Amino acid sequence: MTAFLALVRKDIRIFFQDRRAVIMSFVAPILIGSFFGYVFGGASRSSDPGRVTVLVVDQEAGAVSKAILSKLTANKTLAVQNSTLEDAKQLVRKGKAPVAIVIPPNFGKLATQAMFSGRERPKVQVYLDPSHQMESSMIEGMLTGYVMEAVSKEAFSGDLGRATVDDSLKQLESVPAQESAPLKGFLQALSRYNQSTQSNQTNRRDAGLSVPFELSEEKLTSRQGTEYNPYAHSFGGMAIQFILFMGIDVGIGMLLDRQRGLWKRFASAPLSKWTLLSSRAVSATLIAMLILAVVFAFARIVFGVKIEGSLPGFIAVCAGFGLMTSAYGLLIAALGKTPQAARGLSILATLLMVMLSGAWIPSFLFPGWLQSATKLVPARWAMDGLDGMTWRGLGWHEAVLPVAALVAFALIFGTIAVWRFRWETE
Repeated sequence: MTAFLALVRKDIRIFFQDRRAVIMSFVAPILIGSFFGYVFGGASRSSDPGRVTVLVVDQEAGAVSKAILSKLTANKTLAVQNSTLEDAKQLVRKGKAPVAIVIPPNFGKLATQAMFSGRERPKVQVYLDPSHQMESSMIEGMLTGYVMEAVSKEAFSGDLGRATVDDSLKQLESVPAQESAPLKGFLQALSRYNQSTQSNQTNRRDAGLSVPFELSEEKLTSRQGTEYNPYAHSFGGMAIQFILFMGIDVGIGMLLDRQRGLWKRFASAPLSKWTLLSSRAVSATLIAMLILAVVFAFARIVFGVKIEGSLPGFIAVCAGFGLMTSAYGLLIAALGKTPQAARGLSILATLLMVMLSGAWIPSFLFPGWLQSATKLVPARWAMDGLDGMTWRGLGWHEAVLPVAALVAFALIFGTIAVWRFRWETE
């Protein structure tokens, strides 16, 4: 029993010897738990909740469409922007906006007439990014409610409603009285009701009959006929996550080599730090590209994931992300004091990068400030680049910005790594 207790005390003492490792053991779960709690609950109570961008093309510019637009704009979960039809479709194709709504000409008049007759219902066109089906469904539900409210109000108290009732009564004159009597009586009563309440419209309740419009949904990608394959996004996200973990292994491996005195031997070879760091950077980049190639090859064979966009652009994104990952590993090796402490901190940083990239959690759930802050996360650019070159079907020019961002992060990480490099433990 004495030996058993001695071994337990020894393990606990070793654990508390490395203060940084101990701190990270407690800080990491606290920070990650706080992040998820904030995103899934706390953010909704903040003054800057996450907003879903909605593009609206108002081709009617009438009372009904303006009422619908006003309701959408007043919703705190939506960021409504007016747009032209071509700009809206292009932004949805590129993933810059999840949903675009097109209100057709004469929508208010046609929808109001559809409430009192069997006439064809007007269609509201909805263009959506197929990777944002959840946001699209939410917005379509809101839109249905707002359209019903606006059209019902116009039908029962607006100029279009009164004109429609009068027009319907005139049309019923040519219908046999036996067939038209019930509807004619209703319309006459409605006409008298409108006349009696015309002077006090603001104090009356709105009413309605049936859904006076149709929603026409179309999923947009850059290449016509290309269908969204959810496996493309999931495989890209998981590849990014585990390649970043590979970068951690590169950095921890270098720290272990330094602990064992291998770096001192390299220095006496002589071997410059440029040779050591650049060789690790090149090998890690090649390994990262190999992992991406194997992962997407498997996804292509088993799940039908295709490079719908530019193949050179896809290769460039893979190379840029591999270079950034290798520089990330060098940064861990240069800044880390011990392998234990460096591992905890780098795992925390990696998990946060992956979460902010949108690989795990839809970015529209983030509060507004956090959605903007994700531009400072290299994994977000890698995710955007892989999505663009796979299922979105974007051209090579759309890969330029993600690749440039990844290379910029690689240069920053690499410069700091070279500056902080030490042959021996301080």
